[in-house]
Parts: sequence; C-alpha cells; structure tokens
Amino acid sequence: MNKAELIGVVAGKANLSRSDARSAVEAMVSTIRAAMKNGGKVSLVGFGTFSAPLRPARPGRNPRTGEAIQIPARKVPKFTPGRSLRDSIQ
Repeated sequence: MNKAELIGVVAGKANLSRSDARSAVEAMVSTIRAAMKNGGKVSLVGFGTFSAPLRPARPGRNPRTGEAIQIPARKVPKFTPGRSLRDSIQ
C-alpha cells in the first residue's frame, strides 16, 4: 500500500473527503517526523513506537580503496512494533 492508497482507505473508513484524509495523514506524518528530529519518541499504544536514537561514530572502510575512514555519529529512524501489532499479523 502506498501513500495515495492509504489516504483512500482512511477517507473511506473515517467517512472523510480525500482532501481531509490527505490533510490528516500529512499532519500525522509531519508530527512524527518533527518529534523524531527533536529526539523524542511517538508511542501509539497497540501499534508501536517511532524513535530516532543516536548511532555512535564508528570506524569503517571505503569499499573502493580499502582506506580506513571514520563514520560520523547520526540519528537513525527506528520503529518498534507493539505486541498487539506483532500478534495480529501472525
């Protein structure tokens, strides 16, 4: 399912117009993105938790030259599914 299909399903299930559903989906995605960017977590009980932990700096190798390089620390997006989500898809 892509974003357009998700908007269509949300519009149908919530009895909204497609433009209202698009606004709702966009607002949810941007809110989650902003919370993760600021180092916070978004927990949706029964669904899961979105977070952006800091991955520490680490040594690496340039695959083309074999030269040792330092990979800088950075935030990475992470989703941890909730128990009820895991149980519902099995």
